[in-house]
Amino acid sequence: MPATLMALPSVPSVQVELKDLSNTERAVALYVSDMPDRYRYRRGDDALLESWIIQGATRMGLETLYRLAALRSGFQLAWVEECTSAEQKRAQAKRFPKTARLNRAGQVASIVSLHADMSEEAKERGCRPQFDGGCPACEGSGQVWEQWIDPGCDWYQAGYQPCSLCTDPVTPARRVAVAA
Repeated sequence: MPATLMALPSVPSVQVELKDLSNTERAVALYVSDMPDRYRYRRGDDALLESWIIQGATRMGLETLYRLAALRSGFQLAWVEECTSAEQKRAQAKRFPKTARLNRAGQVASIVSLHADMSEEAKERGCRPQFDGGCPACEGSGQVWEQWIDPGCDWYQAGYQPCSLCTDPVTPARRVAVAA
């Protein structure tokens, strides 16, 4: 059953390839596709999943897909940082009323992304979140007041730092190092 987003405008047919979509764009496309709500991945379903993703992307149109995926990414970032606003929660619930379906679409899209290539443009688009009502962390200023300890120091320093949500959410400094 396709999930209904807000009323989708009639869009002209678009040509899209799987590699041209980011992981979040794939998830949103699956959300609006004919993928069953209780779909369970089985080995060998890759072609079926790709057809559902293409179907959803075609159904929405690329511009709408890109915007909704960017808003979804922004909501996920704000949720992880525990700073979602009431406006963001309302807009997210309105855009994606079936939470379980959205979560399942995200899981399945991640499985697809493990095995399918992604273009550099799609990767870059996937790193540009958007927020309903502006960034909840910095309120659009692009910087936040933080305290930190520099390596080798015993004291805290404080000052303005670039906002981790809206300026560059995937900088190498924000990645967690894992020891083997």
